[in-house]
Amino acid sequence: QVQLVESGGGLVQAGESLRLSCQSSRNIFRFNAIGWYRQAPGKQRELVASVRGDGTTNYADSVKARFTIGRVDTHAIYLQMNSLKVEDTAVYYCNVVFGGVGTSYWGQGTQVVVSS
Repeated sequence: QVQLVESGGGLVQAGESLRLSCQSSRNIFRFNAIGWYRQAPGKQRELVASVRGDGTTNYADSVKARFTIGRVDTHAIYLQMNSLKVEDTAVYYCNVVFGGVGTSYWGQGTQVVVSS
């Protein structure tokens, strides 16, 4: 079992920055992958950024060059979001894939609202 707690969401204006954090109950270096997803109203949940166990990162095209995913320590990751756009408004979820069968775990989400 893995517990994930996100923080750092809020209301910002377009062009500003936010930094999200995800605290894990387990050592993140033991995960197959850890990352961020988001879900906007009326839309499907989508991958924002992820980092695999070997350190390989992956970003959605819409956030490349603006967002950065990284490891804070053995139990936390962050998502640095710069040059935020109105279309980045969504609930952001932390996700991990863990174990031999690749079980997926989710946090409760943190709301990000970007106003124009």
